[in-house]
Amino acid sequence: MGSNVLVLGKGQLAARVVRWFAFESAEHDLVAIVPVAPEPVWDRSLSSLIAASPLDGCAVVASGDYRDVPGDLKIDLAVSIFYDRILSADFIARCGRALNLHNAPLPRYRGVSPINWALKNGEREHGVTIHELTPEIDAGPIVSQVKFSIWPGIDEVRDVYERCLAHGWRLFYDTIRRLDRIEAAPQDASQATYHSRNQDTQLGDRRGWTRRLSTNNTRVG
Repeated sequence: MGSNVLVLGKGQLAARVVRWFAFESAEHDLVAIVPVAPEPVWDRSLSSLIAASPLDGCAVVASGDYRDVPGDLKIDLAVSIFYDRILSADFIARCGRALNLHNAPLPRYRGVSPINWALKNGEREHGVTIHELTPEIDAGPIVSQVKFSIWPGIDEVRDVYERCLAHGWRLFYDTIRRLDRIEAAPQDASQATYHSRNQDTQLGDRRGWTRRLSTNNTRVG
């Protein structure tokens, strides 16, 4: 028997993480999945993956609400991959450990639309971070991080998002196999930046997947 794992989230990266826990890891037992509901149409459906490959003994919370995870289910590790709700302090405490993968080089670009804002601000570097979950948004201690080049003059949001997925998978894979030996480091709050959904209108032509389709209000993490 391995440690009991809960995965919450959406899209192809969440699906890949689910597959790894379910079919490749001998040290983990995937006991519950909470797909975002409704799921976005711009990425692979996590629910479709589950329907195509039923997982024996794994609870699927179709409501998308983490509060509907069975109360008697023991959770040693919760992993959030672009989940769209803030977990309560009580639920986080219920989990032996709770991690979030965020498409930004924390502490910069906490909150929503981190890729959009990085391109809007002309950044030449972006990143993906795995951090401990706390009730404060994207503020928990950093477990691991990778940074990579971006080019605002030629990159669209879609380009950087796809790069984040590739780097994010590698970061997850390298991190999860060493997790019991990694000591998370507190974020430097003085370097933190944050954006909320209320600020999306300020993104201008960086609001959508591409500048040509900027009216498509796409949030990607």
